[in-house]
Amino acid sequence: MARTRKGLIAAAGALSLAALVLTGCSGNNGNPLSNDSGSKGSSDTITIGSAAFPESAILAYIYADALEDAGVKTTVKANIGQRDRYIAALKDNEIQLVPEYTGNLLQFLDPKATASSSDDVYSALQSALKTGGDKLDAGKAEVLDQSPGQDADSYTVTKKFSEQYGVTSLADLSKVKVPLSVGANPEFATRPYGIPGLKSAYGVTATLKPFSDSGGPNTLKALLDNTVQLADIYTSDPSIKANDLVTLKDPKNLIAAQNIVPLIASDKASAKVKDTLNKVSAKITTAELSDMLTKSYTDKQSSDAIAKAWVKANGF
Repeated sequence: MARTRKGLIAAAGALSLAALVLTGCSGNNGNPLSNDSGSKGSSDTITIGSAAFPESAILAYIYADALEDAGVKTTVKANIGQRDRYIAALKDNEIQLVPEYTGNLLQFLDPKATASSSDDVYSALQSALKTGGDKLDAGKAEVLDQSPGQDADSYTVTKKFSEQYGVTSLADLSKVKVPLSVGANPEFATRPYGIPGLKSAYGVTATLKPFSDSGGPNTLKALLDNTVQLADIYTSDPSIKANDLVTLKDPKNLIAAQNIVPLIASDKASAKVKDTLNKVSAKITTAELSDMLTKSYTDKQSSDAIAKAWVKANGF
């Protein structure tokens, strides 16, 4: 779903349940919804913003630390708010760089967009940024290389279900003869990649059991209890690894890609900045994102500490 990104906060609650199952614990990094520095950056400084959830803040600090190590001055304004707020900040030059998600950003700029695969979404996003729509000035911002890592909706099953029915992709569900139900937010009943999409793309009939926690503890509990056989859990959610869940492959790209990508003001995108951030993006995988969130939710490390350790470990 085109989530407002509250799902990652809900993931902390999901890990609280995982504590009952696999000795996890919940929490977040405790960062308030605040700015870390003054207003607009100086002409030789890149001000990096983030949305108001831990994953975005961690990525913002990663960008900052990697750029600083490359000799680029940076400052960070973490936890600005939701997409409408930080995109407005980018347009107004309060910030010049922010980590983004390709599919959701495309939908924000062009609600009629239909691209779904990683390459198609990225290409459509580049085109949308050239016009800017009513959200950004035309041609004033661009995206750099996208990461292989995604934080997207997914159809997720237990390992027991996967092995029992030989299911590793959505296409495999057509051979499962038992009734199928999906745990997800209520809008999954009508979303193109929800219940209707399963039927139209894969020929799979399923019913929805609604939970309004964006793949959080109630959804997870229903999956583990077999109250539902599938659940919409975001791909970077640490509960997937903690509970040995299986994220089903989506060969027809029913769910739009949500690759991590730096969104930057074009006048700040120097060769050095591009080279550094492209190298960062190449190393950010979905597994890396999940590990970062485990450090945030379970180990209760701050976003900047997680970022600093990641940058050092990856040779920047």
